Amino acid sequence: MSDSKTKIDKREDADPREGERKYGDVEFADATNKKYPVDTPEHVRAAWNYINHKDNAAKYDAGEVETIKNRIKRAAKKHDIKIDED
Repeated sequence: MSDSKTKIDKREDADPREGERKYGDVEFADATNKKYPVDTPEHVRAAWNYINHKDNAAKYDAGEVETIKNRIKRAAKKHDIKIDED
């Protein structure tokens, strides 16, 4: 099992500036590519739903997906919201 320190690689199909433009200077579950903002309960729920879609998860390797999910779970706990774990 990898920990939440797994480095997430830069994706060719992602522009980190877009995430910053859209969401501002917030915490992201994928900080490298500025994907999956986890700064609000709504964003945490959306991030969880998105990363659990096979086509979105397929853009990462297994360790990266686990890291992203762990970060989203931590954010859910911080925001005191319950997410359906896979």
